[in-house]
Amino acid sequence: MSLASFARTARIASSASARRTFTSTSLNRFHSSPVTMGVKQLKNKTEFDAAISGTDKLVVVDAFAEWCGPCKAIAPKVHAWSEEHTDVDFVKFDVDESPDVAQELGIRAMPTFLFFKNGQKITEVVGVNPPALEAAIKNNK
Repeated sequence: MSLASFARTARIASSASARRTFTSTSLNRFHSSPVTMGVKQLKNKTEFDAAISGTDKLVVVDAFAEWCGPCKAIAPKVHAWSEEHTDVDFVKFDVDESPDVAQELGIRAMPTFLFFKNGQKITEVVGVNPPALEAAIKNNK
């Protein structure tokens, strides 16, 4: 669809007949990728406990801080892994918003990635190290 054609369509989109032409089938062209969970943000210890103990899948926990530059740098890669490895749960929590969880886990640097299976911590990776993170994901599924 050309830009001019799109603009004409947008101008008439308020009419009832135009609204009927945009079926879910035509909208699917804009959203052809499957829906994925991505990385779930945990807000408190209760959510953290449920995330690591409620599954037998590998759970990757990203302990981050909003002000942390390296955390922001690795975030897109973590999101990409969450879409690639759909058999792994990816969660994250802000150490400043959940200091009790950070203290319980002994978080001393950000980002810290902890790997849990059946509620038990199996390994961790501290810092931005994509090869080590990817290896930990693949080796612990």
